Amino acid sequence: MPKRDLIKEAVRQSILFTRHVVPATIKPARTLWNEVIGFIFLLFAAAFGFAAVQAGMNYKGDTGELIKLIFAGIVTVIMAFYGISSFRKARRISRS
Repeated sequence: MPKRDLIKEAVRQSILFTRHVVPATIKPARTLWNEVIGFIFLLFAAAFGFAAVQAGMNYKGDTGELIKLIFAGIVTVIMAFYGISSFRKARRISRS
């Protein structure tokens, strides 16, 4: 019978350990995840922004270049929005 008590106590201690450690590790992990995702989105925004600037410099009234310019501009704004909102979410998580 003492073996069962040891197992029961070990399970109880592991549950207590998990309740204390998991929340303390999840919060920084979520913050880091949102910062990494935000950085990736901002990299995409920079790449599409560069393409938009090139399309704008090459624009000479051609419809194809206008479509490239509009598409690259829209995607740049969307990617920048997601990147910034991801950094804001990471900040909100770290402050809570």
